[in-house]
Amino acid sequence: MELKEFRTKTEKELKKLLAQNREKLRSLRFSVSSKQLKNIREIRIVRKEVSRILTVLKDKVAENIKEDNK
Repeated sequence: MELKEFRTKTEKELKKLLAQNREKLRSLRFSVSSKQLKNIREIRIVRKEVSRILTVLKDKVAENIKEDNK
């Protein structure tokens, strides 16, 4: 997914996606350790998605704090 797509989602949806991606990353790491995974690049892709989701979540939290302080 691209950053634009993450920005359109709600916090609840983002947290759900984050949990799914972290679980996927965990299973990919186990697959690598047992030498079942052929495409190691997939780990990098999932890790970057996790970081994008975290970035958008932090932006949304910062926006909420700004709005509350006004």
